[in-house]
Amino acid sequence: MLLFGAFADVAGWREQEVEGGSTEALVAVLSEHEGLAERLARPGRMTVVNRVVVRGDVTVTPDDEVAFAPPVSGG
Repeated sequence: MLLFGAFADVAGWREQEVEGGSTEALVAVLSEHEGLAERLARPGRMTVVNRVVVRGDVTVTPDDEVAFAPPVSGG
């Protein structure tokens, strides 16, 4: 799993192996970290599986690369 931006800053790591069978299961594991729970619950969180932005709960396998990033803006 990869964390970007403020998520990585709060967690204190950028890349780590985390077990979970879906993106929401991974969010639940990450939410055990008190600083991440609030940030992950904010609207606009980007969830990326194998370099593709996904919406909703997606099943993942141990071989999948999952990343979470805060909302982005720009033009």
